[in-house]
Parts: sequence; structure tokens; C-alpha cells
Amino acid sequence: MTINKGFLSLVDNEPNFSNQAIENAVNTLKVGWVQKGYDLDYAITNNSVLTASQKNDLKDDINNVSYLNLGRTLGDLIRHTASIIDATIVPVPEDETQTETFLSILQNVQSVQSLVPNVYGVSASDKQRSVDDHLGTLNNVFSNTTDSSAPVFTSLLNSITFISSANLATETALETAYDNLKNFLAGIVADSTDFQTTLDNFATAVATAHTNFNTALASEPYLTHRNNLASQHEKINVQVSLENSNLAGLSNYIETLSNNLSYSDLANDPSLRALMSNVAQSTQWQTYFNDYESNQSNINPIYDISTDSDKSAVIDRVLADSGLPDVLDYLDLQAVANKSKRDPRIDTANYDRYSVEQQIIKSCQQLGIVTANRGINSLSNSLLNNMNKFDRDEIARRLDLNESSNTLS
Repeated sequence: MTINKGFLSLVDNEPNFSNQAIENAVNTLKVGWVQKGYDLDYAITNNSVLTASQKNDLKDDINNVSYLNLGRTLGDLIRHTASIIDATIVPVPEDETQTETFLSILQNVQSVQSLVPNVYGVSASDKQRSVDDHLGTLNNVFSNTTDSSAPVFTSLLNSITFISSANLATETALETAYDNLKNFLAGIVADSTDFQTTLDNFATAVATAHTNFNTALASEPYLTHRNNLASQHEKINVQVSLENSNLAGLSNYIETLSNNLSYSDLANDPSLRALMSNVAQSTQWQTYFNDYESNQSNINPIYDISTDSDKSAVIDRVLADSGLPDVLDYLDLQAVANKSKRDPRIDTANYDRYSVEQQIIKSCQQLGIVTANRGINSLSNSLLNNMNKFDRDEIARRLDLNESSNTLS
């Protein structure tokens, strides 16, 4: 339900969604070599002379120790969140116009939140399809936690600050290598005829500086922080990769879930169900269609239970509603014999030729109840107990069939 209060004042205004919050958070991490690395990454990305291939090669060359190359990680993160806001994260064929919007992404994510439970019987988060599994970077997952652990950005800042405050010569050398490459990029022009060798040399210098810096952090008190940089860097990469995967295929995912629900709805029609069974190439769908009527017949609301502890109570209730047990006194031989005639396990052909006592004996024999050296009352008691147990077991079986047919699998 839409809240009307205050809505009228919004009608002529756009929300102006942006990734400013993540940019602000990233800015706090621009300390020491991370600031220099971020500036270099920006210079590479926005250089107007280098080709896309040259940019990619250059970024790969200087990413030899990726968890120290945090400038690129943060730059990629900003670009990633910006691509969600402008919806370019959703791929389109080259000959088509981008029609996705941030609003359509939000609507699709909302659809997934209801579709996944309907199709899989679990929450969207259980399938890594929660809101944060699609949009967590924009939703400050790196700045907040739901437990007592430090958020990713807080933990990163702690280690970056600790390492930077040590003023290690290898960090200074890395910053110099970053600046040298950035300054070189600023000086190349479109009509340059031979800058690739020099560019490669500057890239090698950055990669070497990464290696040396990494070596300097290989012992305490720096090793703990180096390991933490690697750990937090991995968390960022995993989150971004998950969002890329989820959002890039979001429309197809929704279409698949929706179609499957539609097929299951169409299966209610016997004629269409038979048709779909004939043309389906998936053996799983064939089984679903072919077993549909049988499973449908097993569904009965009277067998619904909420927990396993309710099972016995449901059996008692269904038995009572069915008028069972219909015979309580094993000494009433006629009643016991009549009940045996209704037991589907017992072949009662020509039973009318026999006396009540003989009917009870023959029923016991068919059910595997020992009859030797036993009186008729004892046999009647055993037979009645066996049949009453069968009634109870049959209700339990139907209950299990109902639960099985109602359970997503």
C-alpha cells in the first residue's frame, strides 16, 4: 500500500539516485599508497590515447599483487556501482538500445524476492538472490555488519592506516612508481609513434614495487595487516562478482522462474498436461506431468500438519472423523469378523460359507497371525489389534503422501 502523506510533494521530483554514498566511503580509504594507486587507476581509465586493449593490458601488468593494488579495486568498485545506477550493468546486444533503468532493476529484484520462495520453497537469500546479493554494494554492505565483526571498509582502513604510518621505504617507492606512470600517461599524445616500450617499462617498475612492498610486509607487525588486506580485498571481489552475475542475467532468471510457475499452473488442465508431457524433452518435466494426477489425488487439507509433533494428533483426528476404530470389543466376534471383510488386505471370497469363528481364523492366517494352539478370543483380539493398527498406518501413509505432494522437491 502506498503511503499518501508527503507523496504529493514528490510527484514533480526525481529521487536522483546515485552511488555517492559508496564514493564517500571509498574516499576515507584513500590513504598513502592507496590514494596514489587510485589516482593512477583513474588516469589509466580516462586516458584518451590508450586503446581499450592497451588499458586492459596495462591494468593486468600492474595487478601482480592485487590486494596491494587497492586503488584499482576501489576504482572498479566505483565503476561497478555507477553501472548499476545507470543500468549499463545489464548487457544488451550491440545493435539494440539500452532500455533497462535503475527502476526496472529494483522492480526485477523485488520480483525475485517473491518468485524464489514460490519456486524453491526457500528464501531468496538461501539462493544468493536477496536484495543485498544484487545491490549490496549500494546498500552499504561494506560499511555495516549484522554481527560484532568489523565492516570491510573499517577493517581495511585500520590496516591501510597502520601500514602507511610506518613510512616504509618500499611504500614510498611504490608511490613513486605510481606517480611516474601516471605522469607519463599525462604526457603521451595521439600522434606519438613509439611509447609502448616506455609504457611497459613504467608498468614493470610498478609491478616490481608491488613485489618489494609485499615482501616488506611479510613479517610482523605488518603480516597480520597484509593478510587482512588480502581477506577484505577478496570479500569485495566476491560481492562485486556476485552482483555482476545476478544483475547481468536477472531478466532471464525471472523469465525462467515465471515460466516454470506457468507450466505448473497449466498442468491443472488434463488435456494441456498430456500435451506438455508428450512434447517436453526434459525427463524431469515429463515425470512431473505424468505424476501430476497421482500427486494431486494425494493432496487433502485434512492431512495438513504444521510440525512433526502434530502428526499423531492429526492421525487421531482423522480416525475419529472417519468413525475409526469402528470396533473396540474383541469379544464381539461378529463385529470383528465384519471388520475383517472390509480390510483390503484380506481375500474374503466365499467367507459367507464359513462361521464367524472360521472367518476370524482365516483372516488371521492371511495376515500372518499365529493361530496354532490359540483360542478364538485370543485370535479375535490379535486380529482386531492388527486391523486397528492398519487403519492408523493407512492414515499415516496418506498423511505422508499429502505432505510429499505438497513439498517442493
